[in-house]
Order: sequence, then structure tokens, then C-alpha cells
Amino acid sequence: MADRMTVRKWFWVWDFEKEERWLNEMAMQGWALVGVGFCTYHFEKTEPGAYTIRLEMHDQDEGYLAFMRETGAEYLGRVVKWIYFRKRSELGQFDLFSDLDSRINHLKNIRRMVGLVGILNLGIGLMNSFNASHFGWVNLLCCALLMYGCGVFKGKIDYLENERALRE
Repeated sequence: MADRMTVRKWFWVWDFEKEERWLNEMAMQGWALVGVGFCTYHFEKTEPGAYTIRLEMHDQDEGYLAFMRETGAEYLGRVVKWIYFRKRSELGQFDLFSDLDSRINHLKNIRRMVGLVGILNLGIGLMNSFNASHFGWVNLLCCALLMYGCGVFKGKIDYLENERALRE
């Protein structure tokens, strides 16, 4: 049996929680994430459940990475703005968000980025359509897909804001 494995898998940006769950399921099966690339995950065989994996959209910030190292988390890599961390399970609970407000802000930041890319695709698609390009529909399709993603994030944000209101 090989001690290393590479898996190529696609997740939509609005399914990052599903991606994180899958990475933790792999860790529970004894496959610890050691590196990432675009739609590419590198694993090493380890003791089942030895690590907890977390990911977050965050700008490049060496101070933040140093802070995470101080908490015992290991930086595994970055794909565009997504940062991947792991922490030994024996060190205790590993959460990136300490409260509902920080979780809501994270989702709003992701939604803002997805919305911006969607609007850019709308503009490019419209320009290509008016210039008789046969591929303007591709950008318009991307725009529609990204606006769907914005709606998914809106639903998640609304749910957490309702949860926050119930706790107050």
C-alpha cells in the first residue's frame, strides 16, 4: 500500500464546508492532507484521526500565518485566496471562527468576491455579445452560476444572523 496519494477533486466555492468535511473524513481514514493545488489534494498515510483540517478565504498575511503557527496549526498551502491548515487532534478543538459574527463576516467576504467575479463576467459577456463574439454566452453562463453562488451564501448568512438573533 502506498504511503502517499494525490486526489483530483472539484468543489464549488460555495461548497467549501463540504470540502472541509471531505478532508476531515480523509483524515479520519488515516490520510492526512500535506499539500494542495488547484483541484488537487496531496495526502500521506498517518494514524486515523490524527489531524483536523480547516480552510478559510484570507488574504496573504504573514502575521496571520505566524499567529496560526503559535496556536499549533500547520499551514499546508494556498489556492488563490483559500488557505489550508491542519492541527493535531490531540491538541484539542480547532476552529478558525470564535463566534457567529466572525463566521458571518467570512461568508460575506466570500460572497463579495464571488459577486465581483460574477459582475465582471456579466460585463465581459455583454461586451462579447455586442461585438458579435460567439463566446459571450460562456461569460453570461459563468455570471449566472456565480450569482447562484451569491444566493447560496446569502442563505447561509441569513441563517447565521437568525441564529445570532435567537441567542441575544
